[in-house]
Amino acid sequence: MAHLKLTQIQKSYGAVDIIKGIDLTVNDREFVVFVGPSGCGKSTLLRMIAGLEEITGGELTIDGQRVNETPPDRRGLAMVFQSYALYPHMTVADNMGLALRLHGVPKAERDRKVLHAARILQLEPLLGRKPKQLSGGQRQRVAIGRAIVREPKAFLFDEPLSNLDAALRVQTRLEIAKLHRELKATTIYVTHDQVEAMTLADRIVVLNSGHIEQIGSPLELYHRPANLFVAGFIGSPKMNFIQALVKTVTDSSAVLELQGGGVVETQAVGLRAGDKVTVGIRPEYIGIGGDGSIAGKVDVVEHLGSEVIAYIETGAGKPLTVKASPAARIAVGDLVRLEVQHGAAIVFGADGQSLTQPISNPKADGLVTHAA
Repeated sequence: MAHLKLTQIQKSYGAVDIIKGIDLTVNDREFVVFVGPSGCGKSTLLRMIAGLEEITGGELTIDGQRVNETPPDRRGLAMVFQSYALYPHMTVADNMGLALRLHGVPKAERDRKVLHAARILQLEPLLGRKPKQLSGGQRQRVAIGRAIVREPKAFLFDEPLSNLDAALRVQTRLEIAKLHRELKATTIYVTHDQVEAMTLADRIVVLNSGHIEQIGSPLELYHRPANLFVAGFIGSPKMNFIQALVKTVTDSSAVLELQGGGVVETQAVGLRAGDKVTVGIRPEYIGIGGDGSIAGKVDVVEHLGSEVIAYIETGAGKPLTVKASPAARIAVGDLVRLEVQHGAAIVFGADGQSLTQPISNPKADGLVTHAA
């Protein structure tokens, strides 16, 4: 497998800077996921690693060797594209073994590698079929198999599940996770779907406008976002953001008055009384009922089976999103009290950077999740 290092990688199209100095190390056998909104540069960065886009500035090394000018077919990488890119006139076996045939690999060895990959991906019964006889999920597995037979140093995936329906995305995502465990392969995976990122990644790289906002494990990014962008991008439903005013500060904590009413207590990290800040709270860390300091009126309720999502007007500018249990007795129009779990509020300064180190798993002790 491979160890990749990107040092001040840049990409420009004329006067337009797309990638603005990326520093990143991908360790051997690590699964790294690039996420970010459309146009953030994640696919461009992946294509630069693959050699499909020229590197404007900086250095890319694979196992310590500079590969900036190395052709794609000599980098030892295999890429799986968003489109399956299968040849319609070829069988599954021929599609999977094409790269080996073009490189002069003997037929016996080629067949052995194709069969091995087909067994891993459960494609053996389909080896004689043409792509038009396959489902979307099967075609994507063939595309992955085509990469496996090359025994690359690293796998590169460019939004491989975006063309699949919801059920197939879940199934194929599980297959990719299992494949990574079996092959122990260095993998870089691009997606706009944060569920894919959270469930697959050892580390997530959050990109925005051509630069890295934060790198970390899925739970690090979820519980300790570095800034407002990461906090708002990671998590579904999204984190609630409320404008607040710092009322009092002690040696160990600060009390913040929320727009629309209510207060929360948080760690004091460079806060001063009178500071205007933004408070971020995950929907699952807001309890409905009890003697919470935040008052509101239920505006919309979504019953999703395993959970209930409620949108509550508090005068904070936009409704607060609250995630409750399926047994919650909440109805549109209810007047409720909301309580924020201890340690769950994250404070962001005027520059959007986090000023808080929240605890990793706020406890729900003493909170109820039904309407008062």
